[in-house]
Amino acid sequence: MHRRSLRAAGALVVLGIGAVAALLVWVAVQRCPDEEVAACNNGDLYMITTAQNTAESLLSGGGSALLLLACLIGAFVTGPLIARELESGTFRMAWVQSVSPARWLAARLAVPAALSVAGVGLLSFVYRWGWTEVSNPNAYGLNWFNDGIFPGIGPVAVGYALFAVAVGALCALLIRRMLLSMAVTTVVLGVVMTGFTQRRWMLWPVDRLLGTGYPGPNTWTTETGMLTASGEKLFWRDCPSMDADHDGVGCMKARGGVTDFTDYHPASHFWPLQLVETGILLALAALAVFAAFRVLRRLHG
Repeated sequence: MHRRSLRAAGALVVLGIGAVAALLVWVAVQRCPDEEVAACNNGDLYMITTAQNTAESLLSGGGSALLLLACLIGAFVTGPLIARELESGTFRMAWVQSVSPARWLAARLAVPAALSVAGVGLLSFVYRWGWTEVSNPNAYGLNWFNDGIFPGIGPVAVGYALFAVAVGALCALLIRRMLLSMAVTTVVLGVVMTGFTQRRWMLWPVDRLLGTGYPGPNTWTTETGMLTASGEKLFWRDCPSMDADHDGVGCMKARGGVTDFTDYHPASHFWPLQLVETGILLALAALAVFAAFRVLRRLHG
C-alpha cells in the first residue's frame, strides 16, 4: 500500500510541475483577448484573458494542494510503512537479525523524509515560479499572504512534509494499527495546519498605522479599529453599522475610541513569517521523532 501511495505522490509532483509549466505557456501565448488585441498596448488597462483567468484560479489554491501532498506522505506512506510491519509482526524478523530497532526505524524515516523534501521542495520551487509569473496587482486571490498561496511559495511546505513524516511514524508506533494510525495522523496534521492558518499573522510583530491612511499595496491587514486614550484596542466588528451611525464611528467614540489604527504585515514580513513557521514545524518534527524513538525503545524493551 505504501508503495502505491508513494508512486501516487510522485505522480502528483510530476503532474503539478507539468500543470504549472502548461499554464505559463498558455498565458504567454494568449497575451490579449482575441477581440481586443489593440487595447493591450495601453499599459493602463488590465486585459484578462481566458488563460490568465484560468491560471489565477488554479494557482490561487496551489499552497493548499502542497499541504495536502504533505498530509498524503505522512498518513499514507510513512505511517502504513511502519504500522503494517508492527501489526503483522514482520518487524521481529529484522530485529532478530543484524538490524537494531533504532536502525530499523531510522531507515523507515529516512526514505520518506528524503523523498518528501525532494518532491515537495521541487514542486514548491516550480509553484513559486508560476505564481511570480502570473501574479500582478490586479490578480484576484494571488496575494502572498492568502491561505492558498503562502504555504506553497517558501520553505513552509517542506516543513510540513517533514512534520507529516514524523507524525506518521509516531502515530504508527503508538497505535500499531495501520488504518487507525492513518486516521489519527490525518487528524493531527489537519489540526496543526488549521491552527497555523488561523494564527499565522501572530508569528511576527505587526506594523501599525495610526489615523485613517492606507498601509499601501501588497500588505496584509490583520486588525483595524480605534485606540482609546490608554492604548486599548477597539474593533469595528464590535460596533455594527446602524442607520444613525452607518460607519460605526459614533459607537467607537462612545466606547472611548480616539484614533484609528490598522495593524498589518508589509511584504517585507514574508520571509520572517515563513522562517518562523518553518522553524516551529521542524522543532515539532524533531520532537515527534524523539518521541518515536522513545516509544520504540519501550516497545523493544
